[in-house]
Amino acid sequence: MKVADYDYNLPTELIAQTPLEKRDEARLMVVDKKTGAISHHHFYDIVDFLDENDVLVLNDTKVIPSRIYGNKVDTGAHIEVLLLKEVEKDVWQALTKPARRVKLGSQISFGENILVATCIKVLDDGERIFKMTYDGLFLEILEKIGTMPLPPYIHKKLYQQDYYQTVYAKDYGSAAAPTAGLHFTNELLAKLQAKKVEILYITLNVGLGTFRPVTAEEIEDHHMHSETYHMSKEVATKLNKAKALGKRIVSVGTTSTRTLESIMAKHGKFVECYEATNIFIYPPYEFKAVDALITNFHLPKSTLIMLVSALASKEIILNAYQVAVSEKYRFFSFGDAMFIK
Repeated sequence: MKVADYDYNLPTELIAQTPLEKRDEARLMVVDKKTGAISHHHFYDIVDFLDENDVLVLNDTKVIPSRIYGNKVDTGAHIEVLLLKEVEKDVWQALTKPARRVKLGSQISFGENILVATCIKVLDDGERIFKMTYDGLFLEILEKIGTMPLPPYIHKKLYQQDYYQTVYAKDYGSAAAPTAGLHFTNELLAKLQAKKVEILYITLNVGLGTFRPVTAEEIEDHHMHSETYHMSKEVATKLNKAKALGKRIVSVGTTSTRTLESIMAKHGKFVECYEATNIFIYPPYEFKAVDALITNFHLPKSTLIMLVSALASKEIILNAYQVAVSEKYRFFSFGDAMFIK
């Protein structure tokens, strides 16, 4: 299957550069995955589409303020470092810019020497391994000196860092936000609970691989990045019970979807686990866990548009995207939402 089959024309002015002041006022396109029928709403209307027969599953990961700016200790050259993941205690894999200036042994100072990163390994594509030296708590230091690692298609500065966190974000671990969840407010979650919608939380730590373009021509030749996830025993028990009762599992975002499908594919049921997945979902894929999906509008030829096409169909999704473009929906991380039911 060709990656080019998942392309569509998107005017750049439809790429949302800033979040809405009121999260739940984003637009919501509702798509019937069987018929392709489309209706237009606002995100706060999601309450009308869910009831006591639904289980809503959200990813509660928290984005690390992992973009930090420093200077080389020997030359004073300005260096940008984007932390990707902690490979062991105080040792981080990171993207650097300009990478050519960061060689083995290079030291970079951040925030008036409150953090010093020493390059201990040079990797490809601008990536480096750093040993971090600091006093105090590392995450507290990042909260002081770091900024949010916004996707490459967002060019405007984010003046309020919390806009790139979900209201239910719990523990730091992600290099990017699970953006479908950005539309929820505490008030909206309370309304859903009042309707007896069961709300459960899982964790998948989002990696920057989610933004990496698919360079292969054939879908089958693309290799997915790996991400870690966690499901508690309590959540696993509740999800198994919901499945047994025939309730609808509504996943919020592709990250929650990949987690639920990974666990079900590996174990045949929901279990308490802390594992990693590189699952690549594309048509024709038979979903084992997820029945419906709340998601954003994704990049052309991305693994994410392939995933949503697996839940509905390529024809239904590409038609919905064409409608979204004609109706001037806002796209990508800070954009509008789609509910595939």
